[in-house]
This record gives sequence, C-alpha cells and structure tokens, in this order.
Amino acid sequence: MIEAELKARVHDPECVMGQLERMAEGRVEIYQDTYYDDQSESIAARDQELRVRTIHGPTSTRSILTYKCSRVDSESGSKPEHETRVDNPEAVHAMLRGLGYVPAIAFQKQCRNYEFTTRGRSMLATLVQVPEVEGTFLEVETMVPEERELSSALDDVRSVMSELGIGVDDFTTELYTDAVVARRAREEASLDRVRKDHR
Repeated sequence: MIEAELKARVHDPECVMGQLERMAEGRVEIYQDTYYDDQSESIAARDQELRVRTIHGPTSTRSILTYKCSRVDSESGSKPEHETRVDNPEAVHAMLRGLGYVPAIAFQKQCRNYEFTTRGRSMLATLVQVPEVEGTFLEVETMVPEERELSSALDDVRSVMSELGIGVDDFTTELYTDAVVARRAREEASLDRVRKDHR
C-alpha cells in the first residue's frame, strides 16, 4: 500500500480542531518513535525508513513495526509502506539491534487523530505537536494500492485540507526527524559555547 499523505503547518490549531471535531471524534495519543539505520546510514541514503512506534492511548498501548520505501512522489513525499503490529516491542528492538541496526533517532509526537470517510476514501487526519519542533502540524492521509491511483488520492487529500483552511503556502515536506536532528544540533552547539566560555 502507498501512503498518500500531505503535511502542513497550522496557524490556527483551535479552528482546525473545531472543524475536525465536527467530522469525527478526536483520539489523543502519544507516539514514541525510534528510527533505525545501519552503521553506514544506508537506509536514510536510500530515502527509506525503518521505525518502531509505540502508541500510548487513553486506555491502551500498541506498537507497530514499519518499513517505508523510497518516496514515489517528490511533491508530497508519499511512500509505499509495509507495517505490522507487534506484541512485544522490546523484542523487536532487540532483534533489530542484533541484526546490526542502530537507533538513528528517537522522539515523541503528541497527536490528536480523526478517522473519517469522504470522497469514497477512508482518511486519517492528525494534528501533531513534536516537543522539540516549533508549531502545530496537520497530516492528512489515505492509503492506495497502486501508484497510478496516488495522484487522484492526493487531490482528495488536498481538497480536505483546503476545507480545513490550509493554504498552498502552508504545505511542507520537511521530516520531523530532520527537524529534531537540527534542533538537537543547535542545542549541542549552544552547550559547547557555554562550556568554552566557562573554561
């Protein structure tokens, strides 16, 4: 399956949330994501992703192992993906490390998810905040079985986001992983300056 997804920065989260609440009941969840790579970082170099995600909801916790192929659409960053639920995430972490993979980055996402059907498609809209990244984001996605269906699916996703008040200039393809890496690098550089000043 291919994840037809668009992401945008949200300037008025309360307004967007209010519109989404009229479409579906929001589900608050915390994602704990760990991305893996090999020692040579060849997974990232191929524009692929290997991730273990543990989702903490109000009444339950579940974990998912996901592999994403290289993007098939540069404008949206949409990628084919394969994922499966795992009962024992710690065992999966141990397996990946045992196979030579190392955690490349781990961080938390605070999400409010809305599932609904529109234009004949099952869609998931997510309001996202990453503690280490400034601002609120909106992700809207639907799944398609073939690449030839991706364009029309993305058109439907764009229409939904437009109805939610998202403008063309709000869209972004920046990855949370890249944003978190950049933030941590800035913080480390700032700490280095402080250390040097106190020598």
